[in-house]
Amino acid sequence: MDLSNAHALVTGGAGLIGSYLARDLIEGGATVRVADDLSKGDRDRVPSAAEFVQADLTDPDDVAAALTEDIDIVFHLAAYTDTNYDDDRKLFEENTEMTYNLLERMEEVDVSNVAFTSSSTVYGEAPRPTPEDYAPLEPISIYGSSKLADEALLSTYAHSYDFTVWVFRFANIVGPHQRGTVIPDFIEKLIEDPSELEILGNGRQEKSYLHVSECVEAMQHIVEHAGGDLNTYNLGTRTTTSVTAIADIVSDELDLDPAYSYTGGDRGWTGDVPKMRLSIEKVSSLGWEPALSSHEAVRRGTRELASELLDE
Repeated sequence: MDLSNAHALVTGGAGLIGSYLARDLIEGGATVRVADDLSKGDRDRVPSAAEFVQADLTDPDDVAAALTEDIDIVFHLAAYTDTNYDDDRKLFEENTEMTYNLLERMEEVDVSNVAFTSSSTVYGEAPRPTPEDYAPLEPISIYGSSKLADEALLSTYAHSYDFTVWVFRFANIVGPHQRGTVIPDFIEKLIEDPSELEILGNGRQEKSYLHVSECVEAMQHIVEHAGGDLNTYNLGTRTTTSVTAIADIVSDELDLDPAYSYTGGDRGWTGDVPKMRLSIEKVSSLGWEPALSSHEAVRRGTRELASELLDE
């Protein structure tokens, strides 16, 4: 699909990934409408050239106001995560409700292209590197379960309602304005106490980290080059970074030498997958590769976040 002249709706477009995507789409020639309820996004992040609609996607009337007949493609990024929502049942129900509302509205107004941001969490604890056709999918968190349920809805619309669907299963995405994840958590802890850093788990949890700028670049590349009914792609790096290595990078960027204290166990919290590395052979075959390694993405994200948080 050619995005250069498309009219795109970006749900969750006031968040980290959505705001980057909206900006990139506009710079590429697309017309963009952003829909966000601002529960965790920031209106100031939305590009000035984008039309903004404040919308709660669990409300069909709000969905109807945001999604009109002139839209060519929906980029559905809006979701609650287990880092900012402590009600598991509500997280699951509202994430799937938002997706179902969008799909029903798309069918109503004859919009049939949708790109969805899923997650590596749908795989659960899988062999590494994990390919897209790995099965069975056994998520171990409510967030992962909600993403898998969303994927099932999208599959149904692709196979039974003539939709074209792109599903992106993300590694850990890092970048500016992020809160509630490991890098900003470490920075905030060290600002409060530069002498000691608490690390959840044993520090040997090891995952792939992808910078947000490369994430949105890959998303657009896939939409423009993959054209089946249902297109599922992992997005990540070929390398991984441990939690202790992240602590080392953050400490180095802040010019600190704290003592580390570990809470113990092989995972940081219930539902945390301690080891994750996605196969990216499929997206590589389309001609896209990340320029930054996992360590380099973490360092860049740390510099951006440190600059923000130290100024607060």
